[in-house]
Amino acid sequence: MSNSSVVELPVLNQPDEAVAPCCPPLTERPLSAEEAERTAKMFKALGDPVRLRLFSLVASHEGGEACVCDISDVGVSQPTVSHHLKKLKEAGLLASERRGTWVYYRVEPSVLAAMGQLLTTAIR
Repeated sequence: MSNSSVVELPVLNQPDEAVAPCCPPLTERPLSAEEAERTAKMFKALGDPVRLRLFSLVASHEGGEACVCDISDVGVSQPTVSHHLKKLKEAGLLASERRGTWVYYRVEPSVLAAMGQLLTTAIR
């Protein structure tokens, strides 16, 4: 792969709380108990089909950010959508910002990069 195909994503400000990258690649060393706990929370949040769909709606939305009003039609009630978005936020996968009466969600690119790195296989 040439360097010209690499796209750098900006790290978004996280007003609610700082999210640390989960851990090094699995091929580098075993996870500590704390790293395993933090990483499992992220994967567990994505293990629910509605959460995964909501997450993909936010991630694929123009600019990587979406108003809750644009992503609520996933076949469940609004309170259930709010519950699932809260779980994704608690897992550190989404950040949110209230603008007037609406809440906007955005992906956390640094966490996604760390999760992707976790699963990559080192070429030896």
